[in-house]
Amino acid sequence: MTNVTIRMDEGLKRQSEAVFDEMGLTMTTAITLFIKAVIRENRIPFEIRVDPFFSASNQARLRAAAEDMDARRNTAQHELVEVNDVD
Repeated sequence: MTNVTIRMDEGLKRQSEAVFDEMGLTMTTAITLFIKAVIRENRIPFEIRVDPFFSASNQARLRAAAEDMDARRNTAQHELVEVNDVD
């Protein structure tokens, strides 16, 4: 048997321990289950995706749009739309 030390946000730790407790698991057991699934499947056992909002191309587009707004270029004006909620 060996020890593994990890660092994580205190709130994340508390929340995960509460979920694991509801499942009847300890943090150690949950992490062991995860590691065993990685070994069995030879991959991370869930999909990991990057939010396209944070891609370099989108961030560059947003910076350019912000610069245009600051310089008052390429600004479009829209008519005000009034919404009447009927209950």
